[in-house]
Amino acid sequence: MLAQVNARRREVREGKFFEHPINLPFQADNMKTNPLSTALCLLALAGAQTLTPLSAAQKESAAISLARQLNQAFIEVADQVSPSVVVIRVAQKQDRTLFGIETDGNPFYEMLPREFRKQVEEQLEKRRKQRAEAQQGRPPQFNGQGSGVVIREDGYILTNRHVVEDAEKIEVRFKDGRTFPATIRGVDPRSDVAVLKIEAKGLPAAKFADSDKTRVGEFAIAIGAPFNLDYSVTFGHVSAKGRSALIPDASPMMPMDQDFIQTDASINPGNSGGPLVNINGEIIGINTLIRGLSTGIGFAIPSNLARELSEALIKDGKVVRARLGLAVKGLKDDAELRNQTFKGATDGILVSGFVDGGPASKSELKLNDIVTHVEGTPVVNVQQLRNSIRNKVGKPVTLSVVRDGKQMKLKITPEEWPDETPDLVASNRQSSEVQADDLGVTVRPLTSALAKEHKVKQTEGLIVTEVDPGSPAAKRGIKVGTVITEVNRKSVSDLEDFRAALKGADLKKGVRLGFINGGTTKFEVLKSGGE
Repeated sequence: MLAQVNARRREVREGKFFEHPINLPFQADNMKTNPLSTALCLLALAGAQTLTPLSAAQKESAAISLARQLNQAFIEVADQVSPSVVVIRVAQKQDRTLFGIETDGNPFYEMLPREFRKQVEEQLEKRRKQRAEAQQGRPPQFNGQGSGVVIREDGYILTNRHVVEDAEKIEVRFKDGRTFPATIRGVDPRSDVAVLKIEAKGLPAAKFADSDKTRVGEFAIAIGAPFNLDYSVTFGHVSAKGRSALIPDASPMMPMDQDFIQTDASINPGNSGGPLVNINGEIIGINTLIRGLSTGIGFAIPSNLARELSEALIKDGKVVRARLGLAVKGLKDDAELRNQTFKGATDGILVSGFVDGGPASKSELKLNDIVTHVEGTPVVNVQQLRNSIRNKVGKPVTLSVVRDGKQMKLKITPEEWPDETPDLVASNRQSSEVQADDLGVTVRPLTSALAKEHKVKQTEGLIVTEVDPGSPAAKRGIKVGTVITEVNRKSVSDLEDFRAALKGADLKKGVRLGFINGGTTKFEVLKSGGE
């Protein structure tokens, strides 16, 4: 009997026990007289039952296991970041519309006769007063919504400027249901960044990633409140980096900061101001723009830029930028320059003009110089140049320059940009200016903000905002900041006057411009070829 037991033990150890169906060699009555055999048989049965699930688990493929891990990763990111995301509700101030059409900055409205505009303004003001009187004592009407993200535990929230624009009252709501009134700490019109403040401590602040290290193709997860659907989580990838020229500049003197991350994570109205995060739950961008609904093309302000600007807004309530006073074009960005060959440089920024009186005009820089580095860091597009000097007001910087194939280094001290006017609407630039291509100038109606920016006293006329190098205007001394008052002896005070005066003009015969430059009134006749 002992030999039979030992043989059975060997089968169990060697795995032979399971090579054939289990047939117990013992009868029930033998169990009474042979307890050792009975125990061994029960042990073998128990072993068979425990090993069966392990065998099934081993059959799950590595791919399925990896998918389960990835699935869990997305869940963990949503759980980690959502407590830092807020839904922003905005009660906007009284609008300025005529028959539902925006009047402020509307180029078509600006083209209306002045007398008619005056009557409209009077009616709008009367209507606003009536509405204000009727709504006294009523609770604010929350008619706007967006998203935001907590960036400091003591109550600072990062969002988009356009989310809180014209806000009369702002509320933020957390995922746990807590609601706080919020105030605007500061806004930056040129980047669409805004910072809100609520009175709270110990908030769950999200962490910033280094967006310079963000790679095209990596996962991107958006969290926000699209279409009032709070705490929606969508995911995709980083589609591209360094997208620019998506928003028209407010003016040549006030370029927008544009260095967007493109993503195919679903972003819709209401996502604005919310975070775009990586698989580690760190902010890589602030969702800001979309190109059409459900197109898979959204844009976010990169975290490094958003963090730098938000810190300035928290500290000073505004962003103080440095400028060189240059008109520049990227060799790879500009269509006209892309296929040209430049001796000694394959990439960089071409100097195409100077702002009169700006730092560059007082430096050793010259037209057609190519700036390749700032403080040793390569710059290959205009936005990189802006980024490299943004916070260097009054601090000398070294530019590496290629001139006629020769490399050199020049020192230049950036100065602070003139005061900016938040009311300027970037999207209206293209239609609120006229480009007189044959003359080589771009003009805009002179406003108090532009007069202040260009330090001119004239309050009526058209101000020159761009001059093409080598154009008839440039050859006759027309500069940025020149105020044009006459065209062919006809007074011009708005864009309609300017268009009408140029209609039928012959540049071969000459176009007579009356203008004010540096406080001096003069006229010049512009001809093709500059004769």
